[in-house]
Amino acid sequence: MSETKDRPYHHGDLRRALTDTALAMLAADQNWVFTLREVARRTGVSHAAPYKHFRDREMLLRELASIGFVRLGETMTEAMSLVKPSTRAQFFAAAQACIAFACQNPGLYRLMFSSDADKTIDPQLHDAAMSTFGILLSLLERGQRDGSFRPVAVNALAAASWAQVHGLAMLTISHQLLEEKVGSTPVTAALDVLLDGMCCPG
Repeated sequence: MSETKDRPYHHGDLRRALTDTALAMLAADQNWVFTLREVARRTGVSHAAPYKHFRDREMLLRELASIGFVRLGETMTEAMSLVKPSTRAQFFAAAQACIAFACQNPGLYRLMFSSDADKTIDPQLHDAAMSTFGILLSLLERGQRDGSFRPVAVNALAAASWAQVHGLAMLTISHQLLEEKVGSTPVTAALDVLLDGMCCPG
């Protein structure tokens, strides 16, 4: 594991200090093999201090994943606000923002969708994930109302959209979208194909 700078802790928000340290460690190493003891050391607190907020390492990891979903949702929303108010343009912007977020935060993104971020046992994490997914659902429903997207089951549109965008994100951060296989602009091309299939003709 590469070294991140130790962060001497002064009285304040211990929970925030611990999560900030863990996020920095995750960004530096792109994995989450660290222990609560190591997070405590780098935060500058006693080995027992993290247990005041996190009963185990898994609870901390779910907290990090929850933060990730909140940040992803904010990133997608901001991207949508910067383009013209057509549902196709906003979908494209949100999808690109999601993939860019994954590229900028590969370790965090992988954690968010890993078995260590079990949404069935953590209501906060579940709500954060569903809130971000809700951005996609709202956009698809709005697109159906204005005639942009095909009048099929919105859950089907959501599944196709999420599978495509998430798949592109994972392939991108794993460096699998090789030009000799999929061309020089695979993300843009794939999103165009997806949208051509989702949008109403004309």
